[in-house]
Amino acid sequence: MFSKTNLVSTLVGAVWSYIGGYLLWIKLGSSFFAGHEGTATGVWKETPDLMHNIIAGVIVAFAFSTIYSKLSNNGHTIAHGATYGLLVGLFIGFGERWYDLAFANIMDMSGTIINGILNLIFYGILGILTSMVYNKVKSA
Repeated sequence: MFSKTNLVSTLVGAVWSYIGGYLLWIKLGSSFFAGHEGTATGVWKETPDLMHNIIAGVIVAFAFSTIYSKLSNNGHTIAHGATYGLLVGLFIGFGERWYDLAFANIMDMSGTIINGILNLIFYGILGILTSMVYNKVKSA
C-alpha cells in the first residue's frame, strides 16, 4: 500500500487533481454551469479553501492508486487505466452526483449531466496517468 509506485502515483494523481480540477471545473466548466445551480443559496464558496482542496486531491489520488494496484493484475496499459478511470468517473460523476440531484439543491439536471461528463474526463485522465506511473516505475 505504501510502495514506491503507489506513492509516486499518488503524487502524480494529486498534481493532476489540483491542476485538472482547476482546468475542467473552473476554466472550462464554469461557463457551462452558469444558470444550472440549484435553488440552495450560499452553497458554493466564492473563494475555495486551497488547503482542503490539496488534502482532498491527495486522498482521492491515494485511494484511486491503491485500488488500481489491487485490480490491475493484467498489466498496466493505458487502455486499462482509462477504463478504470472511466468506471470511477461513472461511479462518482453520475452515481454519486445523481444522489446530490435527488437530495440537495446544488444543481439542476443539466448541471448534473455536465458535471458527470467532466468527471468522466477527469477520472479517465487520472486512470491513464496512474497506469503510466505503474508501468514506468515497476519496470525501472
